[in-house]
Amino acid sequence: MINEITIILADDHPIVRQGLRTLFDAEANLSVVGEASDGQEAISLVEELDPDVLVLDWMMPGYSGLEVARELGKKSLRTKVIMLTMHTSEVYVMDALRAGAYGYVPKDSSEEILIQAINEVASGELYLAPPLTKRAIEVYAERARGQKAEFSIDDPLQALSPREREILNLILESQTNNDIADRLSISPRTVHSHRANLMRKLGVENKTELLNFAMNAGLLPNKVDEN
Repeated sequence: MINEITIILADDHPIVRQGLRTLFDAEANLSVVGEASDGQEAISLVEELDPDVLVLDWMMPGYSGLEVARELGKKSLRTKVIMLTMHTSEVYVMDALRAGAYGYVPKDSSEEILIQAINEVASGELYLAPPLTKRAIEVYAERARGQKAEFSIDDPLQALSPREREILNLILESQTNNDIADRLSISPRTVHSHRANLMRKLGVENKTELLNFAMNAGLLPNKVDEN
């Protein structure tokens, strides 16, 4: 008998949720039991439905994916979180594991990888999508727990706080300060402060330099409007 894995989908784009539901419905052992379009709804649904896995978008209105993972961790719920994101930088993986996620899958991964991630995470295993290795999983987990790990990197993104990285992501989507404030439920003044801090930390003085940094760091899969 196949053990059913129950899943909640959390993404603010209905078309993405529909695509994921269609994918999972084709698997005999996967069952989508709920969908959420924002962070608070994701938390409420997990508390109500107690799924095995929450497939969670990194950028969500209100509570971000990271904040959702942290909140669920505080509640000691059994649901395992898989972050589904466009970012592959180590610093984002570290943020996710530190927040309590069990899986990390870039959005350009194959359908097979996402399904494998769900099956492994549901069984209690950490899963990072290829090309990250099992050793990388151990290293990231050790770092997330504050232990020493022999794995040196030089990534200026580490200077940014998780909130500053969230705002950086939205800037790269050509969102204005007011747009970002609405998306994250914070004030435009707070966005402006975070924006100034992240640019200072990255050593850039304007949006053109910020876009150049993002391009070199692999944060721009597509061309971004500089207007």
